[in-house]
Amino acid sequence: MEDNLSTGTLIDSTASKIQQLQKAFAELESHRAVTLNVKWKQLEEHFHGLQKSLKRRFTELEEQEKDFNTKIVESKEMLEKRKAAVMTNEQASLQRLQEKRDAAVSAIITAMGKCDTPLSVDSGLCNSENKMEAPGTEEKIPDTHVIAGNMDVMKRSVGCMNVVIKSYPELVKLCQEMNSEGLHKFISDNRKNLTALREEIPTALKAAADPASLVLDSLKGFYGTDMPNVDAKKDSNLLGLRRTCIMLMECLCSLFINLDANTISAFISENAKERAKLIAEDWQPKLDDLDADASNGNSLEAHAFLQLLATFGINSRFDQESLSKLIPMVSRRRQTAELCRFLGLSDKMPGVIDVLIKNGRHIDAVNLAFAFELTNQFPPISLLKSYLYEARKVPSPAKSGNVSPGASRQVDVNEKELTALKAVIKCIEDHKLEEQFPIDPLQKQLVEIEKAKADKKRATEVAKPQPKRPRANGVGHAPRAANDKNFHGRYPQYIYERPYAYTEHHVPSFMGAPTYNFSPSHGSFFPSPYQYQTAYLH
Repeated sequence: MEDNLSTGTLIDSTASKIQQLQKAFAELESHRAVTLNVKWKQLEEHFHGLQKSLKRRFTELEEQEKDFNTKIVESKEMLEKRKAAVMTNEQASLQRLQEKRDAAVSAIITAMGKCDTPLSVDSGLCNSENKMEAPGTEEKIPDTHVIAGNMDVMKRSVGCMNVVIKSYPELVKLCQEMNSEGLHKFISDNRKNLTALREEIPTALKAAADPASLVLDSLKGFYGTDMPNVDAKKDSNLLGLRRTCIMLMECLCSLFINLDANTISAFISENAKERAKLIAEDWQPKLDDLDADASNGNSLEAHAFLQLLATFGINSRFDQESLSKLIPMVSRRRQTAELCRFLGLSDKMPGVIDVLIKNGRHIDAVNLAFAFELTNQFPPISLLKSYLYEARKVPSPAKSGNVSPGASRQVDVNEKELTALKAVIKCIEDHKLEEQFPIDPLQKQLVEIEKAKADKKRATEVAKPQPKRPRANGVGHAPRAANDKNFHGRYPQYIYERPYAYTEHHVPSFMGAPTYNFSPSHGSFFPSPYQYQTAYLH
C-alpha cells in the first residue's frame, strides 16, 4: 500500500512539473535566435496525455491487486474447510479401525474360550504376541505366576488358535505330536518356501506340549556317527539337517523376546536345561577337531554349539574365554553379532577382531567392528585397503614342475584380487562408506581383471586341438554325421575345460597342469550360494 501511495503522489505532482517546464520553455523562446517549429501547446498536450495514461494504468493495477487479495482470502477459507473435512474423515476412520480391532480381539477370545481357555490367560497372550489389548480387560489379566501355573491350559489354547490362523496345519500337527523326525522331513520337503515356513515355526512350536524337548529331540543325528568327518562335510542331507537344527533353535529362542524369567521357565524347564547341557558337553570336544581357517568363518558345528547355549541359557556353565575362541569360526554368519550379545561376549570382541585381522579376514573384522561400534579402534577404511594390498601380493614360488611357476602364481593372484575386490565393494555398499572410499576405481579394476580373464580363456580355447571321432572299425577318422541325433548323447561335452600350460619352448604339457580345487558343496537342501563377498551368511 505504501508503494501505491507514493506512486499516486508522483502522478499528482505532474501538473506542477508541467508548469515549471512551461516557464523554462518561455524563457528559452525569449532567447531564441530563430523561430522554433515546436509550439508549447503541443508539448502541453503530449504531457497531459502521458499523465492520463499513467493514471488509467495505475487504476487498473489497483483493481487487480484488490481482486488478488480477495482470491487469497477465499482460498484460505477453502483450505480451512478442507482441513476440517479431512480431520473429520480421519477421526471417523480411526474410530472404525478401533471398532474392527476390538471385534477381532473379541473373536479371538471367543475362539479360545471354545478350547476351554480362561479369558484372562488369552488376554495376556494377545498382549505379548499381537501387541493388541482389548479395552476393559486389563483388570482380568493375572500376573506371570498365574500364567506359569496354567501353562498346560495355555498351550492347548494356543495350539487350537494356530490351527485356525496358520497356512501350514501339518506343521502345527507335527509339533502337537512332538514328532521331531516328521518335523525335519516336513521342513526338507518345503525348503523352497523356507522364508514363509521360518515365520510360522515359532508360533507352531507353542502348540507342542514341551517345545524345548521337541527342539532337543530334533538335534539327534547332528553328528553323523556312520561316516567320517571329512565325508560329513560333503553330505548334503547331513548339512541340511544341521541347518534345520540351527533354525529350530533360533525359532525357539525368538519366543522368549519380551518375556520375563518366570514365563521363560515355563517353556524351558530345568530338566530341559540339564539335557541341553549334556548335549553341549558332548559336542564341545568335537569342536577341537575343526580348523578355524578351513571353516572360513562359516562353521555349522560351532554355530550350532553357540546357539544351543544361547537358546537354553546355559552359557554361564562354560568358560567365556573358550567360547570367544569359537567366534572366528562363525564370523561370516549373519547371526554372529546377536549371538555374541546373547552369550555375553561383547567385551571379548576386540580380541576376536584382532584374531580375524591376523588371519587375513579383514571383511569379517570390519563387519564386527560396525556391529559392536568399534570403528574408532579398528578403522574400516585402513582395514579394507590393507585387505586389497594383501590380495595383490604374489605368493611364494611353487614347487618345481612342468608348469611355469610365474604363470601359475599370476593366475592365483588375479583370482584372489578379483574375489577381494568384490568383497570390498560389497562391504563399502553395506556400511555406506562411498564418501570415504569411492568404489568407481575398484569397479574399473574389477572390469579390467574380468576382461583379461575372458581374453585369456578365449586364447586358450583357440590353441586347444580339436579331438577327432574314430571310425567304427578303428581305421582313420570319419566326419560327424549331420543327422546323428544321438551324437551329443553318446559324447557329452565337458563342463570344466582343461587349460593348456606352455613351457619356455611352447610345448603343450598336461602332466604338470594345475589341478582345480573345488570347495565342498553344501548340497541342495537350502540353496544359497555362499560367496565370500556376502557379509553374513545364514
